[in-house]
Amino acid sequence: MFWQHWFVGAIVPRSLTVDQLPDMQALPAKQLCNTGLFVRSGAPLLLYSAQNPQVVALHFEWMRTYGIDGAAVQRFVSETTDPVKRARSDTVLLNAMHAAQASGRVFYITYDVSGADAATVTDAIRTDWRHVVNELKLTASTAYLRDRDRPVLQLWGFGFPDRPGDPALVSQLISDLHIGAGGLLAATLIGGVPEAWRTLGAGSKSDASWSQIYRSYDVISPWSVGSFDNDVNADAFLETFVIPDREETQRLGIEYLPVVFPGFSWHNLMHQRGTDRPLNEIPRNCGRFLWHQVTNLLSAGRTGIFVAMFDEMDEGTALLPTLADPNALPAGVEMVTPALDGCQIPGDWYLQVTGRAARAVHEGSQPPADLATAMGN
Repeated sequence: MFWQHWFVGAIVPRSLTVDQLPDMQALPAKQLCNTGLFVRSGAPLLLYSAQNPQVVALHFEWMRTYGIDGAAVQRFVSETTDPVKRARSDTVLLNAMHAAQASGRVFYITYDVSGADAATVTDAIRTDWRHVVNELKLTASTAYLRDRDRPVLQLWGFGFPDRPGDPALVSQLISDLHIGAGGLLAATLIGGVPEAWRTLGAGSKSDASWSQIYRSYDVISPWSVGSFDNDVNADAFLETFVIPDREETQRLGIEYLPVVFPGFSWHNLMHQRGTDRPLNEIPRNCGRFLWHQVTNLLSAGRTGIFVAMFDEMDEGTALLPTLADPNALPAGVEMVTPALDGCQIPGDWYLQVTGRAARAVHEGSQPPADLATAMGN
């Protein structure tokens, strides 16, 4: 099961599903997992497991070091109905709780409905939220993110055409979570919604009932990863989606949590699924692509920002340090490295950039549009 996020089938280089590999030099080898493979330099390829509390502690310590406030911990609803998978996911949640407490960070749960059973997805969330609250007692932690004394909970994926969710059942779930019906702990709800939530355009289910469902969340967080691929298109996205979204959420009296991302690449993952996608599909441009999105959002008004994602390597959006030296990679494997964009940047660059963005959010300031200037270089 450990290898489910790194490989499909055999543990061989051609079975890797990720487009980045983590640089875990900060941990001793005994805390990592030896794949049995070797990199070009002849050293063993070591990867990590989030089942290890030391690994998760390091991730949250990085957040503290760079001024990142905390993390949403993704929990797939489909895994909560399988006892073995749920136990593994429970371990990750508990590791995150202890790490957040030790580092002074916050965390909250994001229920991802991707792949869940359409007939049972809302009931599965109810059952698991009771488990999280009453058995794991995560929401009792001082590190669990709260809003006006309510725990924060995200529901991600309802309303996307390729995700499950009957509108009447989803609407009832949201209502129950708001008022604490049926033994549920009442929560402040973030809706991880399609970018076209406001208009029910392409990328959203078109049933008119979804318009009211989206507007019943306490916080709207439209998913923008992959919606644009360069600064010009990011500017168009700002005008077409972000600014009108802010106006609508202000009219509704709800919060707005936009999403930014450093780049995107799922070449190896899609290869395993029989589809060809280019390596480095949305280039990072040495951090400038991410920074342009941040300054766009802050120019439109003060807002929190969700940066996707801290450790997502199979879609090439990871912020944590990743391997850049070709000699540290297995032979015959294509990976996203800074060299693809002609960059000479430190391994922790994206943590630095994200931390700088967090500082601007907290200060309510508009940082320089030029990344080098903003970073003091």
